[in-house]
Amino acid sequence: MADSLELDALWENFHRVVNMTSAELADWLRVRDSGELTEPLPDQAGSPVGQRVLAILQKRRMDLTDDDLGVLRKVVDTVGDLVDMEEEPEAEDTGRRHQLMSLGHDPLKP
Repeated sequence: MADSLELDALWENFHRVVNMTSAELADWLRVRDSGELTEPLPDQAGSPVGQRVLAILQKRRMDLTDDDLGVLRKVVDTVGDLVDMEEEPEAEDTGRRHQLMSLGHDPLKP
């Protein structure tokens, strides 16, 4: 388990990059996975990482596991690699936006 200062920083960074609420993310994961003939069960929609982000958003910091911390790090690093926080987002880049939204980050959201 991470020390308290490291955990505080990771928690803060995670919540800075994950700017969608748990309801917004759950809705997005269901929409993203729905097809013409089938729609996944709500608790099975989305990628495994997207599902983990959703579960973490519903937890308190003190309830995080070591596996959760790994997901937090992965999401912070991945979003950081895909987004320039200083640059204005572009609506035309839908593929990149959808990838980020599956991690809980909507680049078009203020």
